[in-house]
This record gives sequence, C-alpha cells and structure tokens, in this order.
Amino acid sequence: MATILSVSGSPSASSRTNRLLRHLDQRLTAQGHDVVALDVRAVPAEALLGADFRHPAIVEAAELFARADGVVVGTPVYKASYSGVLKALLDLLPQYALTGKTVLPLATGGSTAHVLAIDYALRPVLNSMGAAHIVQGWFTLDKDITAHDDGSITVAPAAAEALTQVVDQFSLALGRTPLLAAAS
Repeated sequence: MATILSVSGSPSASSRTNRLLRHLDQRLTAQGHDVVALDVRAVPAEALLGADFRHPAIVEAAELFARADGVVVGTPVYKASYSGVLKALLDLLPQYALTGKTVLPLATGGSTAHVLAIDYALRPVLNSMGAAHIVQGWFTLDKDITAHDDGSITVAPAAAEALTQVVDQFSLALGRTPLLAAAS
C-alpha cells in the first residue's frame, strides 16, 4: 500500500500526542501501510533552532517527507497553535515538501477552546507546503486519552470512534491519490 510518515510534534517524550500517534500507527499498519515514525523532539535542538538545513537529522527528515505518500501530523496545542518544535521542523523543510501528499492533521489539548487550531493554525501551513489533499483532521481532548505504564493508551469510546473514522478516511484517500494523479 502506501508509505506513511507519522510526525509527532510534541516536545515531551511521555506526551499523550505521541502515544496517540503511535496507537493510530498500529491501525494504519494493520491496514497494510508502511508507517515510519518521526518524533520531532528527537531532532537535535541545535539543528532546529540554528536553522541548520545541512544537519544530518534535518536532511534525513526531509528525505522521510520526500519518500512518504501520506503524512500524519500530530501536535499538542499550545496557546491556540501547534507546537514550536513542529514549527521549527516545518520551517526547515523544502517549501513544497508536501507536494502530492495526502495529509492527516491531528491535535490534542486540554480544552475544546483550542479545537480550531487545526483549521486556523496547522492546515494553512500544510496547504502552503503543497499538500495535495488534507483530509478532515481531529482534535482529541487530553482527558479522553489515558496513558498506561506499559506505554499503551486507552481512548474514550466517542473519541476512539471519531479517530477511527478520520484514520480510515485518510487511508481511503491514500488509496485514491495515485489514481487521481494518474488520471490527470
């Protein structure tokens, strides 16, 4: 099937965002996709903050984006926007790093007051980077994600159902993307 890059924009190793993405990666893998995880927090800070386009970690990240058919971008919401580490990485990628790609934006946060961060903060950046198709994203409340000591999570039933729908729509859109490209 497709190669999917699953990007966690959380600066925290134990974040709900990161755990949620890895949980959803399992569903995409079960659907036959090859999923590659990229945790932005693992990219050296000096490369991100120093805008070192030639740093091996930045070059590798750009190559991961280039090889992907689809990209899942997950971020915690801070002050009504996506994370600073995600912004720093996106700024260092080629201008049209998402050209021809199907993208699924996801966000987590503590309040429904931030639910529009996907549409008003993240989606415009993804669009400006040339994404062929940005599927409906989803915002999940932190309280709907229960982290367990073994690294797994439990997602509240209503949130789990919604996430299943958006992930399945993303998977379906990936299946259609090559057909649409071949028709044009």
